[in-house]
Amino acid sequence: MSLNIKPIGDRVVVEAAPAETKTASGIYIPETAQEKPQHGKVVAVGPGRYADSTGNLIPLSVKAGDKVLYGKFAGQEVTIEGKDYLIMRESDIYIVL
Repeated sequence: MSLNIKPIGDRVVVEAAPAETKTASGIYIPETAQEKPQHGKVVAVGPGRYADSTGNLIPLSVKAGDKVLYGKFAGQEVTIEGKDYLIMRESDIYIVL
């Protein structure tokens, strides 16, 4: 099933990676203590943003399928077709992995 949405401007839709439930040493983390993941997979991108002075469209540097690292409090959480996604600006993304 593919996601049938089209973000506007320089917005990106990201599917967050699942939260870690176990530490490296094998200790299970309770749900209340799990941290919000800071990486995920891009599922949809907007067309880009317009330059202020010239009005030219500047395309985004990320594309659908890219794995990205973003800020801890970046984006707006939404549920689409029963799945949780984050909608954020391209500037909230730090690294393409």
